Amino acid sequence: MDQLKQYLDHHKYSTRIGSAMVYALASAIALNFFWTPGHIYSSGFTGLAQLLNTLIRRVFDVSIPVGAWLVILNLPLFLLAYRKIGKRFAFFTGLAILLAALAMNWIKQPAQLWTEDPLAMAIFGGAVNGFGTGFALRNGLSTGGLDIIGIFIRHKTGAKMGAVNLTFNFFILIASGIMFGVQYALFTGIGLVVNARVIDLVYTRQQKMQVMIVTENAEQVIAEIQDELHRGITIVHHAEGGYNHHNKEILFTVISMYEQFELHEAIFKADPTAWASLWKVDRIFGGFYEPKL
Repeated sequence: MDQLKQYLDHHKYSTRIGSAMVYALASAIALNFFWTPGHIYSSGFTGLAQLLNTLIRRVFDVSIPVGAWLVILNLPLFLLAYRKIGKRFAFFTGLAILLAALAMNWIKQPAQLWTEDPLAMAIFGGAVNGFGTGFALRNGLSTGGLDIIGIFIRHKTGAKMGAVNLTFNFFILIASGIMFGVQYALFTGIGLVVNARVIDLVYTRQQKMQVMIVTENAEQVIAEIQDELHRGITIVHHAEGGYNHHNKEILFTVISMYEQFELHEAIFKADPTAWASLWKVDRIFGGFYEPKL
């Protein structure tokens, strides 16, 4: 059992490190292949880093790379995450930011642009970055910036970050218009929408699934699910198998879609003979535990 736990922990860490690499590669390609040559800004702290890079270059004729700005802007938030949220969270967040900053510096703008159409650059830049960000979030990785601010505010006040995100990105949108013209503000807006949409498609934390489990070892399965996923479970007693007529229990719970693999591992560990089905649900009411990133 200890060896299995060590294996799962190692697998989880390896997955998060791999996700950080995917995010770094995607953000660098989006920035250097699409956004920078297209005069288009990203959302969040990457967009703020782009904005500062443009301002400093125009005012002082000094170029500080976007990756360097990304690290500088996230440094105080990294310290906040380390002190207030958790060391493991801070470590993987710092790793994702550092790898992204390095990739933005190493992966250069191609000599021959793939396209010179700013609309195409906005769409494909948003799609590439959205995939990388969504993939990282799906595997329990934070990309820093507004993620950290949102988690901290939610922990302290229970408030949502929607208004802050909208205000921040609206500021980025206005800045792009001032820097490059109204049409580029529109292209930036399109890129922001595509980026957000692709994140939603890839990141499945907010998508819920109802689970029905049929098992002869209900107590073990319940204990394993509650230990690993912290989910409430409803039990239906005195069910009977149609094939062997053994006594069984039916368990019902709701999970996030990205937890389905952890659920499978938990069920298999407790009862390899259990049977389960999952289906998407549109909405739930009442308390639902949202784990940390």
